[in-house]
Amino acid sequence: MAAQGESSGAPANPRGIPFAPFVDDVEDYVSSRAEVEPTLKKFQEMISKYQFMEVNTQRRSVGLKDKIPDIKKTLEMVRFLKTRKPDSEPIEATFELNDTLYAKANIPPTDEVFLWLGANVMLAYPIGEAETLLHGKLSGAQKSLETCQEDMDFLREQITTMEVALARVYNWDVGQKRKEKAASEQDASSKASKKPPDG
Repeated sequence: MAAQGESSGAPANPRGIPFAPFVDDVEDYVSSRAEVEPTLKKFQEMISKYQFMEVNTQRRSVGLKDKIPDIKKTLEMVRFLKTRKPDSEPIEATFELNDTLYAKANIPPTDEVFLWLGANVMLAYPIGEAETLLHGKLSGAQKSLETCQEDMDFLREQITTMEVALARVYNWDVGQKRKEKAASEQDASSKASKKPPDG
């Protein structure tokens, strides 16, 4: 049975982000120096993909961090309006129309509120339904923020693993070049010592 988050046999986290391969033995990935360059390119491409996912996840996280306080503030206001009795005096409130523009209003006791849903859409909800809706949105946003944080940690770990793998393959290639150079120098010196003296 496949684990959760696995796609096409490759292990992945619950959101489908694949694990980076851990390179313990370079010979498992490259058998000759001719395979080094394509392997390095493949690893660099994987690092770029992880970095792209990390940037998008950070953006989503920032958006959620901005959204959560607004949802909390709206939920608090709905709960406050819910506590008001039908025969209560209207409340004078100052509310924001724009970043620098505020207006005053008298708010009588009410049994419905209007909520912005986004995309310039506002709907009227009974206070109980509005509270339930906002509570659900708040829970969902907090859960999404937790998921974003988990994904960012996971992605940083995968980027580090890929950078280590890249360095190991590169270092293996440097070692192979040195071995080849030493072998060719040894061959040249042995040929020179076997050559008869001029005379």
